[in-house]
Amino acid sequence: MSTLIDENPRFKEIIDRLNSKSVEDYYNPYRVFEWPDELPAGMWWMTPELTTTHGSEIADGLSREQLHALSRYESINFYSLNVHGIRELLIEVTKRIHTTEFATPSEFFHHFIGEENEHMWFFAEFCLRYGGKIYAQPRGGAETIPPSNAESLLVFARILIFEELVDHFNSKMALDTNLHETIRQVNRIHHQDESRHIAFGRELVRVLFEDFQKQATEAEIGQVSDYLKRYITFSFESLYNPHVYRDAGIDSPLDVRRRLLESPRRKEFEQQVFRKTLSFLTKTGMLTDRDLSDSSGEQSGKGAERR
Repeated sequence: MSTLIDENPRFKEIIDRLNSKSVEDYYNPYRVFEWPDELPAGMWWMTPELTTTHGSEIADGLSREQLHALSRYESINFYSLNVHGIRELLIEVTKRIHTTEFATPSEFFHHFIGEENEHMWFFAEFCLRYGGKIYAQPRGGAETIPPSNAESLLVFARILIFEELVDHFNSKMALDTNLHETIRQVNRIHHQDESRHIAFGRELVRVLFEDFQKQATEAEIGQVSDYLKRYITFSFESLYNPHVYRDAGIDSPLDVRRRLLESPRRKEFEQQVFRKTLSFLTKTGMLTDRDLSDSSGEQSGKGAERR
């Protein structure tokens, strides 16, 4: 029995190209990294413009040393989010490999699973070597997926959203000469692989949504749009971790998080991070508009809690 994925020649062509590229670009992460014993504390560990306090009155009240410390813990939180996000996407993709619906992309799934497993290893290695821990996973973001006939669509849409958020940071930090070479290398290598994963994810999500639209009601399409907006907001707000502020020695971390999420810069930052994502989701019709204001703050309380 063929599926819409099987019948899509464009998708098949892209899959073939990405399979070949995955083989050509393969590297052994256990050999490619040379981890220094420590990274200097008195420097940026994350591009300043990517830190959650950038451009805020809170940052104005911090010393250079405090800003460097904050970037260090924000960096560890960012890589921790990668560890948790990759673990969840591996579970979902593994459930679908070599099933009837996903027979065509199953070969690429093998590359995807292998590469993401290696990404999870080097992100965890960074966290444990230089932060001494992996920050706990934020609660929320895994609510029941509505409607039931959109489950695979929304699983892969969530994976795409997560990857595009991460790649926004990777692509900028890979080029930032203010960062230590080890930090740049981690981001550079991940960006190299994610560019393939994002290309795959966009095509798969596009095909799955076209299939979903054929039998979906207007109300169900609205549910999909609302769900994705909430998930985008949850993903973005996970960057604002009160434990990071506490570890950086900033007083009243929960209040700091609240103030940052309510600040004018927050909306601008969110739109920057998800500019390409929102454009894609709007163009395909999965979002009716690019405005995330309706979902802002809904996850604020949840995102502050950690397992």
